Amino acid sequence: MKQPLVQPLDRNATPQAQKMASFYEETLGFTPNSLFTMMHRPRIANAFVEMNQAVMENKGRVTSSLKREIAYLSSMTTGCRYCEAHAIRAAERYGSTEKRMEAIWDYKTDPVFSDADRAAFDLAIAASQVPNGVTDAIAENIRNYWDEGEIVEILGVVALFGYLNRWNDSMGTELEQAAAVSAQEIIGNKGWEIGKHSY
Repeated sequence: MKQPLVQPLDRNATPQAQKMASFYEETLGFTPNSLFTMMHRPRIANAFVEMNQAVMENKGRVTSSLKREIAYLSSMTTGCRYCEAHAIRAAERYGSTEKRMEAIWDYKTDPVFSDADRAAFDLAIAASQVPNGVTDAIAENIRNYWDEGEIVEILGVVALFGYLNRWNDSMGTELEQAAAVSAQEIIGNKGWEIGKHSY
């Protein structure tokens, strides 16, 4: 794309934009351009922030780092380079190890991952596909390791990033420099590139 479909608002354009910017400073170290694009319709931005906080809240075994790893796998499955970069940066910031991030696409065999991790990742990848790839076998397997509330958390991450993947790839949202650096350092050797998200 020659330019984003819609230009993001300036972070100081409105008091609401300024308030929203502060939430993401902790999560990513910057506020995403995607949020400022949503701010053209503040109710959409507000609803997204509320959903994001609800989904990414740490309730226990589905840790903050695991949620970001799921977000990365989901975004990689759908092909959104913008969301891949954000998820991998957030995973790093929320405690995922370099070893896990480097081996994540070998999760089925790499010993750094548990069987519970594998079940969560299988569900995340299958649920991110169009048409949907969740089967009885995947459902039965995840029930062996995670309770119903935890499965809701895992699928909540996939659904949240389904929205973000479509939003950012369709918008052609410009990727922030900090996220681009993290992605290049951590997954650049796995074929990640910035794609349409650079202007």
